Amino acid sequence: MVKGVFIIATGTDVGKTYVSGLLVKKMRELGFCCGYYKPVLSGLEEVNGKFTPGDVDFVLKTANISADPYDFVSFAFKPAFSPHLAARYENTSVDLDKIKSDFIRIKNDYDYLVVEGAGGIACPFKLENQDLILLPDVVKLLGMDVLLVAPAGLGTINSTVLTVHFAQNFGLKVRGIVLNNFDEKNVIHRDNINAINKLTGVNIVATVKKFADSIIIEKELLLEMFKEV
Repeated sequence: MVKGVFIIATGTDVGKTYVSGLLVKKMRELGFCCGYYKPVLSGLEEVNGKFTPGDVDFVLKTANISADPYDFVSFAFKPAFSPHLAARYENTSVDLDKIKSDFIRIKNDYDYLVVEGAGGIACPFKLENQDLILLPDVVKLLGMDVLLVAPAGLGTINSTVLTVHFAQNFGLKVRGIVLNNFDEKNVIHRDNINAINKLTGVNIVATVKKFADSIIIEKELLLEMFKEV
């Protein structure tokens, strides 16, 4: 059985992709066969006249995985919209069967797998009449637990607590929290660790400094973030 963890965040542009890349890199440096998968991506990047799923490309390059990024994403939309709107704009829709089959295909090549979500915890992948797909539906489909990425600064207590409670209300297990753009000299950043832990009961398992090229976390604690899927 492969072991995996699903990366969620308190919102857009919080650092899910950045932390995902560092996590896959760390696992591979520790000698583990760790891969990556992103079910849905919005906002393709144009490079030399070609569109590429930039988030996936970043993670693969960070982790030194030489592969076509399109092989690690199920739905990649050009507009940088919410996935449900980006899909509608391109006259298509997110399909759970494809996500499940791609997940199975990718996980068969690895012992560990980091899966990255899109947007925040309530991000809609499909909003068509009675057909509703939210990010937690995908997490549950894949049978995964989550690791939450949150900003380190002012305002993160509220957004982190709400995200944890929303995830738990969906029946998801939050295994830990990573604070991104952390400044150990900032009193707010330091206090947020204690406040978030006290209000959520979930441990801050790592802090990541701005522009860090690695994530500092003990091997045993890191492995505890992954569950069999």
